[in-house]
Amino acid sequence: MNTIPARLDHIVLATPDLAATVAEFTRRTGVVPAPGGVHVGLGTRNCLVDLGHRAYLEIIGPDPEQPTPSYPRPFGVDALAAARTITWAISPPDLDATVADARARGYDTGDVREMSRRRPDGSLLRWRLTDGGSPHPSGLVPFLIDWGSTTHPSASGLPVSPLLELTATAPDPEDVRPLLTTIGTDLALTEGPAGFSFTVDTPNGPVTFN
Repeated sequence: MNTIPARLDHIVLATPDLAATVAEFTRRTGVVPAPGGVHVGLGTRNCLVDLGHRAYLEIIGPDPEQPTPSYPRPFGVDALAAARTITWAISPPDLDATVADARARGYDTGDVREMSRRRPDGSLLRWRLTDGGSPHPSGLVPFLIDWGSTTHPSASGLPVSPLLELTATAPDPEDVRPLLTTIGTDLALTEGPAGFSFTVDTPNGPVTFN
């Protein structure tokens, strides 16, 4: 199986301390993630790395410059003790049709909703994504995203660290594979405790993150 999933859009590396995780990524790889922007009202911000293949790495964590929201921040960053690859996203050719087809085949991707973040230059980036529905609890089944006419983050001059592979483990891979097929993607899965591993090519050689 190809170890770069079909339609991969981005990998989400969530952290309770964005600055510390960016510093650690830089130390290990020699690549400095670029500021992505602020998720206004959600209490998070991110930094990004171009993974090649029209995909990117999102490192997301709490934004200390925003008030603490009254609800949990995205991707459960408040509950994390350390940085962890939490989930991933794919970009289907037609988001709405993929959602409808998945529902017809018994898998609810969740509703499509609009999101935005404020770039460092002050401009507003908008996109649409599925809000989760009934995903596999491990995060191994990706959410779906559509950038519309917006310039994809990977095409905005990010530092580059090419993705070599994205793999995962699951207690029962056969619980996950049919759901991936339903939304038109795949993932190299082996049996084990639920979790991800991705490897990037860097000036320091291949480096693997979990």
